[in-house]
Amino acid sequence: MPVDPNSDPYYRLRHSLAHVMAQAVLEIFPDAKIAIGPPIENGFYYDFDLPRPLTPEDLSEIERRMKRIIAGNHPFIYREVTAEEARQIFANQPYKLELIEGLAKGLDEYGETHHGDTVISTYRQDTFEDLCRGPHLNHTGEINPEAFKLMSIAGAYWRGDEKNRQLQRIYGTGWNTKEELEAYLHRLEEARKRDHRRLGKELGLFFFSDDIGPGLPIFTPKGEIIRHEMEKFVREVQTRYGYQHVWTGNVVKEQLYRKSGHYDNYRDSMFPPMVESEDLVFRLKPMNCPSHMTLYNQLGVISYRDLPLRFAEFATLYRYEDSGALSGLTRVRALTQDDCHIFCRPDQIQEEFSLALQVIREVLGTYQFTDYKVRLSLRGSEGKYVQDDEKWELATAALRSALEANGVEYFEVEGEAAFYGPKADFLARDVLGREWQLSTIQVDFIQPARLGCEYIGEDDKPHTPVVLHRAVTGTTERFMGILIEHYGGAFPLWLAPVQAVVIPITDKQMEFARQVRQRLFMAGLRVELDDNRDRMQGKIRRAQLQKIPYMLIIGAREEAADSVAVRTRAGEDLGAMPVDAFLARALEEIRTRS
Repeated sequence: MPVDPNSDPYYRLRHSLAHVMAQAVLEIFPDAKIAIGPPIENGFYYDFDLPRPLTPEDLSEIERRMKRIIAGNHPFIYREVTAEEARQIFANQPYKLELIEGLAKGLDEYGETHHGDTVISTYRQDTFEDLCRGPHLNHTGEINPEAFKLMSIAGAYWRGDEKNRQLQRIYGTGWNTKEELEAYLHRLEEARKRDHRRLGKELGLFFFSDDIGPGLPIFTPKGEIIRHEMEKFVREVQTRYGYQHVWTGNVVKEQLYRKSGHYDNYRDSMFPPMVESEDLVFRLKPMNCPSHMTLYNQLGVISYRDLPLRFAEFATLYRYEDSGALSGLTRVRALTQDDCHIFCRPDQIQEEFSLALQVIREVLGTYQFTDYKVRLSLRGSEGKYVQDDEKWELATAALRSALEANGVEYFEVEGEAAFYGPKADFLARDVLGREWQLSTIQVDFIQPARLGCEYIGEDDKPHTPVVLHRAVTGTTERFMGILIEHYGGAFPLWLAPVQAVVIPITDKQMEFARQVRQRLFMAGLRVELDDNRDRMQGKIRRAQLQKIPYMLIIGAREEAADSVAVRTRAGEDLGAMPVDAFLARALEEIRTRS
């Protein structure tokens, strides 16, 4: 995604590099047709219509020419032009001419309505001129030639529409210093090693099968242990904070989503309808909120004294994501959400927000996500938002007030709200510094009214409750993929599918090793016995590759002393300790989830 020129300190640099790259490509392919080239997070790209497919060798040549252009200290020169002047400048560039026609009609480069005065402008450096609003550096000499790199080539449809011609996209990255570039490349290499798709397969956690379909993961016994422990943890925390767990199924009448507003705003993401009759059409459930509000309505007369009611559910939802957007566990079509809907009075919003915040902080802290920020996602001027200005203003004011009352620092972004209300989205950084949206708290004055939710107030009159939508880790699948990469597959003991492996040095210790394994298993540990005939070092290496937290080695001395020699997957030798002492240590580590 393109980045904000006002908030990204690298915007001018990377925007300038994109133009320099386009000039270099045109030097190699004078008849090339150029599209657009924005800065993006950590880099930039530019799309080209070229006479032949690019190769890795082409990237090397483009880089060489870019360095020559940079060395020329060419100024970036801005000028405003009329639509007719722009057509003359780009007479042989069809994609630019299409952009110019759109700009003349008040559209931006992505074909969206542009608000404000439409100005057609260009930037020129050396022999290259491009349609551009800027900003740029002062001149090419401000680019460090040792601090950028062209990364990859990909296909991209013009304006993201698969009906249009496919172009070739060159991705690059650019930084202020060589050290920053090297650090970024190191992070990429670490990310490659931690890729959850690779580790998930190597550790035997989950798979995708053509027989089942894209975006529908299947989990092995080891993978299901992790899923279960994740759900069990959040369930325990929620129960402690007064949340009640419910179940509302997987299939819902389409009419409910028409009433809630989801059909009008969300139907493109729903699986196709299942038609029983003209009046009875079902959908796989894409979200829980209408079902929870229906459940609320089945409880009979609810007094203001009964509120808040906190309904939590670990339901698998189904969203018909575009196949091109699917990505391992982080973008799937079957997703299990740790969802919660809190029905409360308006005067309880701040207190309930505080409670939800405590849950989020405890859970994210346990998973070692302590570096996060909060984005207040607001309604934008464009988009499918339910039209009720008064309720939107109430919800936004309530959410701002709750954030400020809890001392939460936040920044505001327009256009990112749910169609029914504003959101507080928690953006956390993992160990590689990558940002993920995890938790969310949303304030909804609209859906409960549409679905007829009521409570009897202190004045003996019916009132509509406010609903807070809340998720802690989001979806199990996506969060599991993030955790695999966050931990590099080396899960903390409480989450590890296999917590220890017993390794006898020789067959003479095999019977005692079986007894130790059984003792630990009966005490609640997930323990395996490696009875393979490999040498001990081979068994240790195998356990390390599987990232098992503890290796319990048993020789003649350990058997005689009813002990085990303990090693960690990191290679640390903890020495010999009685079996019961190791058990107590492990159980305490699991209990505290440390």
